Amino acid sequence: MAWDDGLEGAALDFARSPAELLRALAGPGTGKTHALLRRLTRIIELGCPPEETLVLTFARTAAVDILRKLEQDGDERMRNVLSKTLHSYCFSILTGQRFLTATGRKPRIILEFERDYILRDLEGPFSPNITERRELLQGFVAAWARLQTDVPGQPVEGLDQRFQDALLASLRYHGGMLIGEVVPLALAYLQQNPGAPERVRYRHVLVDEYQDLNRAEQVLVDLLRGEGSLAIIGDDDQSIYRTLKFANPEGIREFANTHPGTADIPFTECRRCPQPVVTMAQTLIQRNPGRIRGPLVARTGNDPGEIHNVQWRSIDEEAEGIAIFIAHHVRRGVAAGKVLVLAPSRKIGYAIRDAVRRRGIEIRSFFREEAVEKPSAQEKLTLLTLVAHPEDRIALRAWIGLGADSAYVGGYRHLLRRAQADNADVRNVFERLDRGEIAIPHSTPPLERWRLLQRELARLDQFRGDLERLVDELLPVAREGEDDELALLRRIANQAIAEEPRPQLRDLPDRIRYRIGQPEVPLETAYARVMSFQKSKGLTADLVVLAGLVDGAMPRVDDGGPPAERQAQLEEQRRLFFIGMTRTTKILLFSIYSMLPDNIARQITTRIGNRLGRSLRVFPSPFLDECGGTLARAIPGEVWVDRYR
Repeated sequence: MAWDDGLEGAALDFARSPAELLRALAGPGTGKTHALLRRLTRIIELGCPPEETLVLTFARTAAVDILRKLEQDGDERMRNVLSKTLHSYCFSILTGQRFLTATGRKPRIILEFERDYILRDLEGPFSPNITERRELLQGFVAAWARLQTDVPGQPVEGLDQRFQDALLASLRYHGGMLIGEVVPLALAYLQQNPGAPERVRYRHVLVDEYQDLNRAEQVLVDLLRGEGSLAIIGDDDQSIYRTLKFANPEGIREFANTHPGTADIPFTECRRCPQPVVTMAQTLIQRNPGRIRGPLVARTGNDPGEIHNVQWRSIDEEAEGIAIFIAHHVRRGVAAGKVLVLAPSRKIGYAIRDAVRRRGIEIRSFFREEAVEKPSAQEKLTLLTLVAHPEDRIALRAWIGLGADSAYVGGYRHLLRRAQADNADVRNVFERLDRGEIAIPHSTPPLERWRLLQRELARLDQFRGDLERLVDELLPVAREGEDDELALLRRIANQAIAEEPRPQLRDLPDRIRYRIGQPEVPLETAYARVMSFQKSKGLTADLVVLAGLVDGAMPRVDDGGPPAERQAQLEEQRRLFFIGMTRTTKILLFSIYSMLPDNIARQITTRIGNRLGRSLRVFPSPFLDECGGTLARAIPGEVWVDRYR
């Protein structure tokens, strides 16, 4: 296939553009990935060696999908195109140049539950509140560029500097690194090494989902471009990582101002969604100020669509009703793999997942670090790590704190100070404590955890040579009727073993942590999927359910923040809702409820009304009104669901 076969409109303009700087403002379902592939094909056909092209994506699934589609064209040269996530590429720089070794860092991935123990233990002028420490951490992994106008690099304020010093000292001592840390590390390497080969290696750099890059990542991309061309694809209406990683929509909005000579190509014809969905989505998103992409329009010939707006009386009623609706459509021919449920909280998502499963339909959930969400799973992974690496300081710290509300911070700090004074491991201190050679304040509870660990390690030692038996012993299948809290972790562990021709115990914990820390939602599955709105980026389904649409959960805005911050959060949540709506090709269900039990209402929403018994009234998301007149008024769930029984 020639690079321009069947191309027209914006896709053709993007693929053939000779511009050295190119920005594609691509709305949802407008064919941007297809255009990116054709541009790559044209670049190679014009004589650029494939190894001198670099494609950077936000998700590993997208990177793999691009390579798969390139290879399907039958051109062997395409195998040499480098397509990676930005984090994966940065990690390859740091390991390939032995940067980590030279700076005394170890590439041991730290998961969120492990990270929180590290944060709690830090000593300094920081709030003891873990949420505030996490906010400081977000600044650290963004190279302290919280705003688009900030210059990424070393911290510029005293508290930030003290936090970074304390955190880095702890990370070096414990021998690990944060997943988000690879970008600022790679950026520092490239900035301080103008002769680095990565700065002159590529003639063409293409970046997908550019709106999800924070300022540090944008600067890094510019360094990788060197003197070559740079083509970015993105949409400021789909920028949803400001709160999580300081990826501000201004990054793509102001690209042409910061990169003079940029050519712009808008992608505004949605080939995915029904006309009514496109109309509602555009009506909603145009409320956000500062937008730069033109109005989204539906292509003539798109599916006419089927839209429902339903209100339930409770979460349980919602879950059962949605399950009935999904089962009805699966019976009528909608493939389970074409069903997507989006929920603003795990509690809502899990209720729907379980109700769908009870109807015999396979469905899996995808939430951040879900495999180790339960303390039981955290303990098992920690134990597996210590079986493989008894010297792992991070796993030992996690083991000591698991199950204790205080995480034994006070006792562990005493142990850590003694270990550092002796230039030793904390485990050496425990060994001396256990023998009665030394005494340390507040060490009795941690010592009991240490002794339990030694008994567990001794019990598991017999399975070290058989990884499958070790996994079976550590992660047994739950008895019938019990909640299988270890199911997902067990599946990931078995996959990690099966995918290696000669799996080794020493590698298994890292392989598992990588899959947990960088979870990928497959683009195509044989089963239905339930996940957060954020996770749905890049996905398409015939039947999409937007569940739990109550004010306070969607949108979720910090009422205590400054007005400008509240407005910024509201705009980001509106973009998130816009993304959820535009995943569908045929059927879209908006699902809300009117009452919630007191404890659940306070967990997932802040907008609560009158009490009725043990429940509180909650209110529909204001985003539903913002969809305009195309969206019909809500129907009571008990009336609506009778159609599908």
